[in-house]
Amino acid sequence: MKYLLLFITALSVTGAAQEAPPKTAEVFDISGHKAVLYAAPKPAEGRPWVWYAPTLNGGVSLAGRKMYFEAFMKAGISLAGFDQGEVRGAPDSTARFTLFYDTMVKRGFSTKPILLGQSRGGMMTLAWAFRNPGKIKAWVGIYPVCNLASWPLKNSKPQTLADFALPEPELVARLKEFNPIDNLAGLAANKVPMFAVHGDSDVVVPYDDNTRLLKERYESAGGSFTVKIVPGEGHKVGPSFFECQELVDFVLQQAK
Repeated sequence: MKYLLLFITALSVTGAAQEAPPKTAEVFDISGHKAVLYAAPKPAEGRPWVWYAPTLNGGVSLAGRKMYFEAFMKAGISLAGFDQGEVRGAPDSTARFTLFYDTMVKRGFSTKPILLGQSRGGMMTLAWAFRNPGKIKAWVGIYPVCNLASWPLKNSKPQTLADFALPEPELVARLKEFNPIDNLAGLAANKVPMFAVHGDSDVVVPYDDNTRLLKERYESAGGSFTVKIVPGEGHKVGPSFFECQELVDFVLQQAK
């Protein structure tokens, strides 16, 4: 059955139009920021949920990816996100993400969400993950930003420095304190599995500087990391990244 196309106010989805979800989202305020929740009609045991980032302009763009959304909803997995704008993993913005997590748990959702970061959402989710390693079921990335020294400080420097509220020399000097790739021991100790899909021709968020580096360091720390490399493809909206059966299978398996 095809659903009528629905929009949340100010929801912006990059790329071709997608069939929208079968219901509108619940949008609620947490300390002046919008939280967005698509609750599964029939929640699975334990009320699992995918925490997606980035959530921008009050919308969760993953809700417009028909294959993913319908697979999650059918499996009883809810989808949610928290809009803080263009944050880059600083301690203060990461702490505000914890307010969102606490609210979801109080609403009865699992204490261990599956984090899913797309592009710069990778940095947002990983920054929260390494500071809260016991509160995560699994982590998933779609061409994710994993390394502060890569895209954030090369191509998004003003937003990154604004989020950390530090001058560039100090941030660079303290990079190991803040960079997820340097803080993986807790996640590995908690046996948090990771999966990412990434194109080997990505020039915006290069595979070698991000997913490959994260995988190597996580496995060195004893963690489990699966990657699907997409040959010849870059940073784009397309079936390779938004109709990835391996990603769906991973999420459904972790949600059990």
